[in-house]
Amino acid sequence: MVNYDFSPLFRSTVGFDRLSRLLESNLAKTETAYPPYNIEKTGEDNYRITLAVAGFDRSELDVTVQENKLIVSGKLSDAARAAEETSQYLYRGIAGRAFRHAFELADTVKVAGADLVNGLLHIDLKREIPEQAKPRRIDIVAGPQPKVIDQAA
Repeated sequence: MVNYDFSPLFRSTVGFDRLSRLLESNLAKTETAYPPYNIEKTGEDNYRITLAVAGFDRSELDVTVQENKLIVSGKLSDAARAAEETSQYLYRGIAGRAFRHAFELADTVKVAGADLVNGLLHIDLKREIPEQAKPRRIDIVAGPQPKVIDQAA
C-alpha cells in the first residue's frame, strides 16, 4: 500500500480540514464492488445513485446520512438467511451477502429520497446552493468627486 503525505499541501491553507480527511480516507479505502452501482446526473442540480440489490427486501436495507456521508447497507434477515442455507444450489449467481457503501457528499448536496423498484435501490440527491454562496453582481459606483480648494490658482 502506498502512503501519501499531504501535509506540505495543507501547510498554507486554512479551513480545508475536511478536504484533507476526505483525501486520506479515500486513499485508504479498500471497498468491494458488491453490489454494483451507478452514479448519474439527472438534471442541473439533481443526481441519482442506483444500487443493484436483487434479493434484498426494503426492511433489510438501510440508508443513513451522517454529517456529509451517505451510508447504504444491507443485511439479509435471519429468515432469508435460513432459507438460503437449506436450499441446494446448482449454480449461484445472485449474491445475498451483507454490504456497506459510503458515499461522500458535498456540503450543498442533500438526500431527497430513496426508492426500491425491481431490485434497484434509487437514492435521489439534490444540490441546494444557499443564497449567500450564489454569485451576485456588485454595482460599481463613482467615488466622491475631488474637492477644489482654491479655484483662483
